[in-house]
Amino acid sequence: MNTSLLPHQSPLRRRARVPRADRLDSLTGLRFLAAFAVFTHHFTGASTSGGVAQAPALFPYSTMGVNGVGFFFVLSGFLLTWGHSAGTPAKVFYSRRAGRILPLHLAATVPCVWVFHVWGGVPWDLPSFLASLVLVQTWFPGVVPMFPGNGVSWTLSVEAFFYLLFPLVIRGAYRLRTRTLLGLATGGLVAMWAVNWWAATHLSPFAGEWVMRHPLARLPEFALGLALALAVGRGVRIPLHPGALAALFAAYTVVYVHRDTWFGAAAAQQLACTVRPLVALFSALVIVAYVQRERDGRRGWLCTPVMVRLGAWSYAFYLLHQTVNRLILDHWGRAEPTNFSLFTLLGVAAVTVALSWAAYTYVEEPARRWWTVRQRT
Repeated sequence: MNTSLLPHQSPLRRRARVPRADRLDSLTGLRFLAAFAVFTHHFTGASTSGGVAQAPALFPYSTMGVNGVGFFFVLSGFLLTWGHSAGTPAKVFYSRRAGRILPLHLAATVPCVWVFHVWGGVPWDLPSFLASLVLVQTWFPGVVPMFPGNGVSWTLSVEAFFYLLFPLVIRGAYRLRTRTLLGLATGGLVAMWAVNWWAATHLSPFAGEWVMRHPLARLPEFALGLALALAVGRGVRIPLHPGALAALFAAYTVVYVHRDTWFGAAAAQQLACTVRPLVALFSALVIVAYVQRERDGRRGWLCTPVMVRLGAWSYAFYLLHQTVNRLILDHWGRAEPTNFSLFTLLGVAAVTVALSWAAYTYVEEPARRWWTVRQRT
């Protein structure tokens, strides 16, 4: 990147510049992998008695897939910052975000309510349901059920808070030096670990989990993505290889899932308290690795048309997958653990992808285009 300072540019202005990119295909592909990781976790369950079906070859390592949501939060901070146009009014930004997430969120809630509450009989109450519709459910600890409305939309509630903050903080972030930004991001991850540790030692498991789903507790993940987008845009390079990162994360996953049997109670607790900030750090490094490769002209398998399409459908895939899982569970019951369940998992994923394509084609994109045209008139 050319970082030469023109005569009329101040050092502050130079630090603020972040080169725009219409899209980063590798990150679009990564979005689907993160959504698929969350799907796999929900399909196999969080325990030996949970989920739709379990494959001994996959479980319990698949439980790490729940942290795919942390990847989404880091990616959100990165992409919003990377694509930000200086001078964009806050109301324009908010309108674009609303047009992107709300139509499909509302549409996906309809079959979810039918499957979970009408057919499935899951208890609910109206205030909690309304809170989920307007994406404020994570701010309240007593919602019914724990994940009201479309349960997976709790992450959208967290994202909505990030969207609210973004226009307010991005201008100040532009004015900070890269070293300061990265230092603040690191401090945020340390604070995330401290909050998790405090919650685990002072609160009940239910209250502790609510705290760690709270938008304020997940803010460091978003801030890390924001800081790295500015750093990479200003020319910072980190020597990273995606394959090495994947191998490192696989090894970490093995250690993490066996923490209770391999380590003492204190060490196992620390591994549990550090998983979110460590996954955030890994997510950030993966994002930076693929951005650097793509900007260098090295387009790999994540940039293939198939992965880009799957990435485009990943929002719909994420919103629909638990409804499909619950429908299967209610109609056919939980399968016996067997490695044949791997084929069942892939089959259900294929069905969910097909539904996601339909939701993207006939709901998400038409609604986005209509919203965009409406804002211009």
